Amino acid sequence: MLDVAEHAKVSKASVSRFIGDDRALLSDATALRIEQAIAELGYRPNQMARGLKRGRTRLIGMLVADIRNPYSIAVMHGVETACRQHGYSLVVCNTDRDDEQECQHLALLRSYNIEGLIVNTLGHHRDALQELHREMPLVLVDRKVEHLESDMVGLDNPQAVEIAIAHLEDRGYRDVLMVSEPYDGTSSRIERASSFKAQIAQRSALRGTLIETGSELTANLNTFLDTPGPGPKALFCANGIAALAATHALRELKCNLFEEIGLIALDDLDWYPLVGSGITALAQPTVEIGASAFECLLKRLRGDDGPVRTLDFSARLIERGSTLGNFR
Repeated sequence: MLDVAEHAKVSKASVSRFIGDDRALLSDATALRIEQAIAELGYRPNQMARGLKRGRTRLIGMLVADIRNPYSIAVMHGVETACRQHGYSLVVCNTDRDDEQECQHLALLRSYNIEGLIVNTLGHHRDALQELHREMPLVLVDRKVEHLESDMVGLDNPQAVEIAIAHLEDRGYRDVLMVSEPYDGTSSRIERASSFKAQIAQRSALRGTLIETGSELTANLNTFLDTPGPGPKALFCANGIAALAATHALRELKCNLFEEIGLIALDDLDWYPLVGSGITALAQPTVEIGASAFECLLKRLRGDDGPVRTLDFSARLIERGSTLGNFR
């Protein structure tokens, strides 16, 4: 700033006003000289230093459990786009589903003086999250954290599961296997499994079973395929990662997709239409979920101290060839 001031032959205070919020206090001639000096010297303000001085960094933190998960990437895109539209920058930390990484990243985000935090992770460090929440607004995405009173944005899981099971039943499937990633305390996975059990209990024509991804997936799928049931069989995959694992396993078992077995999956990923005659999907409005998470945060940053709110978005059914087998 001193170099710019000397080059433009103005005071350092004038340069500070120019790059800050008080540019209107400068005359047009002074502002023009400073602008030319900045261009000639290639000056770039230190945004972090400015933020610390003003008590505002305009940084938003986001903690994600697995950045390789397509859901996380899509939600993060929605958050980042909304941040940019409102003059904020996003700092993303990936915990890689590791508790120690989560703890370290929470400390790192605090050191950056973020103004608010968006959390899509395991939430095993509840005390640390509560401590941060006392200092700044915090919004949860997709996953609840027990006893953490915070705004929450995600999918209406019971509704999504109901749509999936009703669709399979309508298409003539009677023996349904739900495939989920290991629950690991993740609220959305637990909620989907509970909703699946409830839907099966309400439909006397259906039989339902739950399994998890992992080393035993192929063997468990093989058992499901070989075990006689009440009628045609179908898989309900609880997210895109479960859908990918199940599809690999079915290929390994040389299953004739999707004649021997139907398949419907939560999330709608780019590769779904490319498998056989296409995988029927329950699409989540992921970009909208991310944008809404930031908008909730922004309201809190602007002083909204109203009751904690929960925004549950609806899934959209996209029918493809994997559930076309109407056996009635």
